Amino acid sequence: MITTPTVDQSAGNAPRRILILSTTAFTLLFAVWLMFGVLGVPIREEFKLNQVQFSWLTAIAILSGSLWRLPFGILTDRIGGRVVMTGLLLFSAVPCVLVSHASSFTELMVYAFLFGMAGNSFSSGIAWNSAWFDKQHQGIALGTFGAGNVGASLTKLIGPALIALVPATGLLGGLLPGGWRFVPMLYAGLLVLMAVAVWFLAPSPDRRPGQGRALGQMLAPLKEIRVWRFGLYYVAVFGAYVALSLWLPSYYKNVYGLPLSTAALLTCLFIFPASLLRPLGGWLSDRYGARPVTYAVFVGMLIACLPLSLPAGALGIEIGPVLFTVLVVAIGVGMGVGKASVYKYIPEYFPRDVGAVGGLVGTLGALGGFVLPLAFAYLNEWTHMPQSTFIVLSGLIAFSLCWLHLVVVGIKRREATTVAETSPMQTA
Repeated sequence: MITTPTVDQSAGNAPRRILILSTTAFTLLFAVWLMFGVLGVPIREEFKLNQVQFSWLTAIAILSGSLWRLPFGILTDRIGGRVVMTGLLLFSAVPCVLVSHASSFTELMVYAFLFGMAGNSFSSGIAWNSAWFDKQHQGIALGTFGAGNVGASLTKLIGPALIALVPATGLLGGLLPGGWRFVPMLYAGLLVLMAVAVWFLAPSPDRRPGQGRALGQMLAPLKEIRVWRFGLYYVAVFGAYVALSLWLPSYYKNVYGLPLSTAALLTCLFIFPASLLRPLGGWLSDRYGARPVTYAVFVGMLIACLPLSLPAGALGIEIGPVLFTVLVVAIGVGMGVGKASVYKYIPEYFPRDVGAVGGLVGTLGALGGFVLPLAFAYLNEWTHMPQSTFIVLSGLIAFSLCWLHLVVVGIKRREATTVAETSPMQTA
């Protein structure tokens, strides 16, 4: 049974307030960050974009939401999550308004880079919650916060309906634009309201574990290879999640000929477990440890991914939309649990540097979300095989699993050596 995260009683209900506010804000900001996953389809038709242009449009927001995760994590440790989260919410509202009035592909690219800043809310929220929850319950607390990834489904759920319902001429005499342009305008209003809620409802003074520490001291852990290994794991469970969230609507539409509304709904079936199971992953990691949970996640994801990598009919069966969705959902389950188990490593190994280490791991994972859609697009152009998407994913997961396995083998060898050295001498 999953329990509510336990907190320091001397802090009252402040940690729970932070968890609720940060998770809600992150859900909204994540929806903004990935809104071109669905809106990109009508945008592509309106602006006559080819596959590669479309991929760059979705990828540029991912890049912006990746590059600044490390500084945002450090900044949160220094000045507090209340200030940083409020600032991100207000800043992200501006390009959302601009997107709704864009008239060219170049403008869309610039505005996508600006609203992509919303993706950096993850490292801020991780550092903010880590500062308020005790070590024994950080796994489930961070997993609960990370479930805000479900924001990726918001646009997919409401986008097609709003595009159909809001007239092309807009509302209020054209003050609010219509069609796909209404969605970013709606998000702009919600971002401002959320910023007000965070500023006035979050506790003050905030906890700032990095206050007064030298920057070099905070960055020192980044020299360790294990931090970069955690980053690779996070590419497999989060970067690939972001990539598939953006890629699946067009995959369903192009490969199976499904309408946008159906494609968006089926993509949500992947997003829900990949997001909402994150608290379960945190709880499992608190109970059994990050390593065995992550190991099981990679094995399960690889088993589900391999059939999707094979040419059509290679297994003697045709993978139609139903079987395809089942396998993709299974991958999503692994990602949901794995995103929490990977982040559970960080406060265990680097309790004083969650902002810096979590920021770098988040940066690497999100950069995977930038690189992978481009890899999907270019490889698909070269091979004309939609299965090439899952060939890339299978290779990534297999490499991560092999590295983790080598680490586990090394740990067992060291433990066996230690036991042998400390055992009493055996005499005949």
